[in-house]
Amino acid sequence: MNLRSLFTIACTFLVSGSMFAQANLLNAKDPSEIGVKTEAQKKADNDGPLPYGYVDDRDILWSATTWEIIDLDERVNFPLYYPIDTVGMRADRRSLYDVLMKNIKSNKIQKIYADGNFTEVRTLNDIQSSLKKVDTLPEGIDQLNRGEKLSDEFIEVRELTAGDIEAYHVKGVWYFDKRQGELKYRLLGIAPVSPEAQFVDLDGQQDLIELFWVFYPDAREILHEAKAFNDRNAAVPLSFDHLLNSRRFNGIIYKEENVQGDRRVREYVKDNSLMQLLESQRIKEKIRGREQDMWNY
Repeated sequence: MNLRSLFTIACTFLVSGSMFAQANLLNAKDPSEIGVKTEAQKKADNDGPLPYGYVDDRDILWSATTWEIIDLDERVNFPLYYPIDTVGMRADRRSLYDVLMKNIKSNKIQKIYADGNFTEVRTLNDIQSSLKKVDTLPEGIDQLNRGEKLSDEFIEVRELTAGDIEAYHVKGVWYFDKRQGELKYRLLGIAPVSPEAQFVDLDGQQDLIELFWVFYPDAREILHEAKAFNDRNAAVPLSFDHLLNSRRFNGIIYKEENVQGDRRVREYVKDNSLMQLLESQRIKEKIRGREQDMWNY
């Protein structure tokens, strides 16, 4: 690599750092000026998500669809989980769930789906029962029994928050592009996973459900604008789009496309968590080995 190439790379990192760092942090004379971009910064900040290249069906030599679970208890997946408490947190620091819900409520993400096959479109009203619990306190029941109007203070509303999300399910396609001669991955969908709002506060282990599915290519612009914390360099936060597309997370395959109706690993490896984990690893290694197999004659 020559000196000119090194200089170009260095300039790229410096420019990207100035674009992604918290705006006006070191030049602000008042806290209200932090995060307010100058006109020059606004003109320079015209980046967008890296466009997907067109892939012709005839160029796909081999492909496999997988579903993975991203466990938010794992440290490497923390950027998708935190911050869970937004009180006192600046506006540009939000968890992935908060970003998705904010844009669903504002209709910037209009199409959400019931499952990863993207066949049944849902609306926010359709999934409201899974996201929010409205209950009447005992004092309110006594009030109703006396024939009085129910007071708002006796109505308890419990809505799922980022802290209740325990995992994400992601669906993607591994494929071998014969034109470029390499194995690639394309993310298709993502779903937050948590207990239903009706049961989230109950003691004991609760069943986890997929709250909704988002078709990932439709949400790339939004996820590019939202930034995740970069623990290696706080001055250069990562966009959620970059984090997910570059697979900077640890995912465990829980299902793959197969002849048995895309059955899950736990359906044929039962009651043995270790063997299920090993089976997931076997599937992953099988996919990785495909690229090497393509070059063997």
